[in-house]
Amino acid sequence: MREFTIYPAIDLKEGRVVRFKQGDWNRSKTFFVNPKEAAKKWISQGAEWLHVVNLDGAFGKDSQPNLNALQDILNVSKGEVPIQFGGGLRSLELIGKILNMGVFRVIMGTAAVQSPDLIYEAINTFGSEKIVLGIDAKDGYVQVAGWEKNAQMTPVEIASPYIGQGLSAIIFTNIRHDGMQQGVDIQSTKCLAKTLQKEVIASGGVGSLEDIKKVKLAGLPGVVVGKALYENKFTLWEAMQC
Repeated sequence: MREFTIYPAIDLKEGRVVRFKQGDWNRSKTFFVNPKEAAKKWISQGAEWLHVVNLDGAFGKDSQPNLNALQDILNVSKGEVPIQFGGGLRSLELIGKILNMGVFRVIMGTAAVQSPDLIYEAINTFGSEKIVLGIDAKDGYVQVAGWEKNAQMTPVEIASPYIGQGLSAIIFTNIRHDGMQQGVDIQSTKCLAKTLQKEVIASGGVGSLEDIKKVKLAGLPGVVVGKALYENKFTLWEAMQC
């Protein structure tokens, strides 16, 4: 069986750990754990990756508190647990800065719609293994700019131009499922993977160990898990035994 990876999420807003419901800025929940402690907890439970998101950057807000938190997380991981980081990465300079901090790979979403040349440039500059395409969709259409704008394009239309460039992975989120803990949209994720012939990591909707088992049985390479871990529905160690 292929390797299956669970990506514990550390979503950052104003330097604090939060989770949204269905991508709504006004429906966020702040968890009383600082980013450094969250990283320590997931690493102590066997995390193989950390999934860190700069929500303020995605919404065009001040990112500095989250970049400070990212540095704290990197200090905890010490390069032993790779980190993928996304949110507001809309210039080659910023991507380079983030990678130079020690992040293993960056997640780019809005740029795929608004600045496609930046994706190509980033792949050519930093290598295809350093760039992940983040696709967030609602009702079949990709949403960008912090999920506030409808790109009027399907996930396949967004991703297709980059497939031949050797992207390391795609992360797909059905926004309707995100933060709801009512199950992952496995059908859409698997369909996207089949159509593109690319590994697609599932994201959004995990509420139980059974949800993780379903993602794994579907043959997908991994899943991002956030709220369920913070609300102690199960431990990361338990999830990794699925």
